[in-house]
Amino acid sequence: MATKPPQGDPVQDAPKVAERKRAAAGLPAIGHTLRMAHQQMGVKRTALTLLSVNQKDGFDCPGCAWPEPEHRHKAEFCENGAKAVAEEATLRRVTPEFFAAHPVSDLARRSGYWLGQQGRLTHPMYLPEGADHYEPVSWERAFDIVAEELTALSSPDEAVFYTSGRTSNEAAFLYQLFARKLGTNNLPDCSNMCHESSGSALSETIGVGKGSVLLDDLYQADVIVVAGQNPGTNHPRMLSALEKAKANGARVVSVNPLPEAGLERFKNPQTPKGLTAGTTLTDLFLQIRIGGDQALFRLLNKLILDTPGAVDEEFVRGHTHGFEQFAEAARVADWDETLAATGLAREDVERFLRMVLDSERIVVCWAMGLTQHKHSVPMIREIVNFLLLRGNIGRPGAGVCPVRGHSNVQGDRTMGIFERPAPAFLDALEREFGFAPPREHGYDVVRAIRALRDGEAKVFFAMGGNFVSASPDTEVTEAAMRRARLTVHVSTKLNRSHAVTGARALILPTLGRTERDLQASGEQFVTVEDSMGMVHASRGRLEPASPHLLSEPAIVCRLARRVLGTEDDVPWEEFEKDYATVRDRIARVVPGFEDFNARVAHPGGFALPHAPRDERRFPTATGKANFTAAPVEYPRLPEGRLLLQTLRSHDQYNTTIYGLDDRYRGIRNGRRVVLVNPDDARALKLADGSYVDLVSEWKDGVERRAPGFRVVHYPTARGCAAAYYPETNVLVPLDATADVSNTPASKSVVVRLEQSATD
Repeated sequence: MATKPPQGDPVQDAPKVAERKRAAAGLPAIGHTLRMAHQQMGVKRTALTLLSVNQKDGFDCPGCAWPEPEHRHKAEFCENGAKAVAEEATLRRVTPEFFAAHPVSDLARRSGYWLGQQGRLTHPMYLPEGADHYEPVSWERAFDIVAEELTALSSPDEAVFYTSGRTSNEAAFLYQLFARKLGTNNLPDCSNMCHESSGSALSETIGVGKGSVLLDDLYQADVIVVAGQNPGTNHPRMLSALEKAKANGARVVSVNPLPEAGLERFKNPQTPKGLTAGTTLTDLFLQIRIGGDQALFRLLNKLILDTPGAVDEEFVRGHTHGFEQFAEAARVADWDETLAATGLAREDVERFLRMVLDSERIVVCWAMGLTQHKHSVPMIREIVNFLLLRGNIGRPGAGVCPVRGHSNVQGDRTMGIFERPAPAFLDALEREFGFAPPREHGYDVVRAIRALRDGEAKVFFAMGGNFVSASPDTEVTEAAMRRARLTVHVSTKLNRSHAVTGARALILPTLGRTERDLQASGEQFVTVEDSMGMVHASRGRLEPASPHLLSEPAIVCRLARRVLGTEDDVPWEEFEKDYATVRDRIARVVPGFEDFNARVAHPGGFALPHAPRDERRFPTATGKANFTAAPVEYPRLPEGRLLLQTLRSHDQYNTTIYGLDDRYRGIRNGRRVVLVNPDDARALKLADGSYVDLVSEWKDGVERRAPGFRVVHYPTARGCAAAYYPETNVLVPLDATADVSNTPASKSVVVRLEQSATD
């Protein structure tokens, strides 16, 4: 039977700490999944819902973007995917009576965990200027309020339209069309904060800003490198793919500052072996210092160049550009500097090299551990150099695999959610809809926050997500949001962004992935694109949480008609009535989606074309894959300081906090912990269990402080520390971003640890 939400906010700064785990999943994952699902949904609803997750006739998990295999298990979901589904399909409700009982000032004091546990939003809610309580509002009045503020702007560029990765292809296409019809490219999205560095590096080097592999490539690989990633928590179904690859003979190299249970041993709960011994996944663990990955791959590239016969000279001659400049830079890579930058032992690097030289097919996977540094883009370019040297792009079993963290974040970008759209996309949009889209680049996330802070943006509209908690420099971000005239959030559940508002605010409740979407022409489905460029349908099965919900496409269509007026010739009503008509337009605008409706009707969907993978054709400025030769960078630490990376707990998905445990790391009943290497802790005179304030140091001299963190002695790389976000986002300066991509540098924050007043 489903349980009620917590009444009080639990204490989160007195965690219990035990030994970390050396294996992931297994029977504990089954028990934890069922317990949390039953708490939110009850027994019957749990069975009905979970058996539809990631099935060909079901709905796409609202969690991560890992692809589904062709042949699917009846339980094609992971523990954290089940948590995401349970939170959306919960029987708990946030009604107008809840908002009457809880002023915004009260909500602002609550934790993200408590807010999320209250349940599904049921009605559109409005916070008038000067008020402290949200009040129910009709949809018509809500759209009127947005229209009032948008039409009062001096320029469309004073509006910001943010997108979360949950948004479907259909909704995203309509959303960007509305924004550009209004006259702005201010379309920041969550990619700006995660894989923007990947897209920037890959677009320049191979011509496509996406991964180049499919699941079958992992199964055929000789070596799989997993760098800066914790799939056991963030993409658990990836462990099944690694297990299958291992059974086929692959070796796995893990490159990470922390040991992670999921990469040590996977106990697949769907097999007898998995419930007992499990499978060892990592063959070589390289415990690298934060930010040292570029130095590691540069040295590897030098060693490959120095090995007779190791370079695929035919591929390099026929398919690449810039080899000589790259080789000149790589040949001066220095062992001593590399070992200092990485913290690795020489014998481990040499072992990695032998594995590379013994292999014909290599896949490199990565996530936020590589993309959120000042030098992330050259870091990823160096990985591309590594793959190009031996021809490991454009053949089976080899390629780049940036693992996306949200189920349709890649699809939203494909649909045109981008502040710097390609001219070809805008040309196609103009041909199809007969208007001149704006050509000037818009705001990404960081620039949008600056614009709000400086009064240059006045309306903030979010299609999903929890912008305030996801963004860096929390105090700056919250002050910026409060300067807005209007903040609007299309949401399924309550989060902190609803409590940090502009002068006026709206919460617009929407359907979730799990729910039936019934429009005037009948039941609808939406589509999503996974991390490997596969596009497929998603069909909700549950009755909506409230009769007052609208789908995301319906919200965009009604808002667009209200703002743009009856004279606008886009058939918004037709699009709302039948999503197939939206897909027809996508097919004529977005390359690779030709005959979209017919192709997506095929169970399992279809793969988007990828020229480097499919043809070994590289649509770059040179017409070839580009070697690059950036100087090697890595963080330098002042004496007595540590390099902090922000990360998720196991009871967390992005900014959504499912619980207060991090089971694999041995943390229970609390989140305010900082993981510190025992030798570093002793040098800094920090006892295990002591309390410290984390204070970040950056060139602007501003003190950014996160108080009251329990020190946990933990086997991190020397000089490195780790703590959970969003609690530590306050430490990340708004202007500390990656070169080129402008992604917040949340994985390399210089901090000092001061004894806390709470100790």
